[in-house]
Amino acid sequence: MRPATLALALCVGAMMAGCGTAAPLHAFTTDGCSMFPDRALIGKADWCTCCLAHDLAYWQGGTADERLAADRELARCVQDRALSPALATTMLAGVRAGGSAYLPTSYRWGYGWPYGRGYQELNDTEKAQAADLRAAYLEHNPALVCTPQDLSQRAGD
Repeated sequence: MRPATLALALCVGAMMAGCGTAAPLHAFTTDGCSMFPDRALIGKADWCTCCLAHDLAYWQGGTADERLAADRELARCVQDRALSPALATTMLAGVRAGGSAYLPTSYRWGYGWPYGRGYQELNDTEKAQAADLRAAYLEHNPALVCTPQDLSQRAGD
């Protein structure tokens, strides 16, 4: 058997055996509201905190139901901050259309993991890893305040 074929067979076998995630979760990064303004261009409405909380959910990933809950929470938060149902609905539509785990983007569902994870529940080890990395981020930004330092470019896969 050729080495490439053997390697592929071993990878497929390991995945089918359910041995878990091959690569660790990257440290949390955020770019705020991704391809959308972080705050009103005119006026004082600011929903960037909503986007940071949403990014924490997207970074960690999980099931499709967890993604839907995170997206709905983003819309609720934006509605509360901006007092605009139209803005909340627009943002919800945007994240539903563009945040799929199957798109190779830096803002996809589960972007903290290498691309290809899809929608899957985190096992206990992965949950503990995510909790540790979340705590490390929240230690320096407990209120999820949007600052230029925190709105860094997301790490690539």
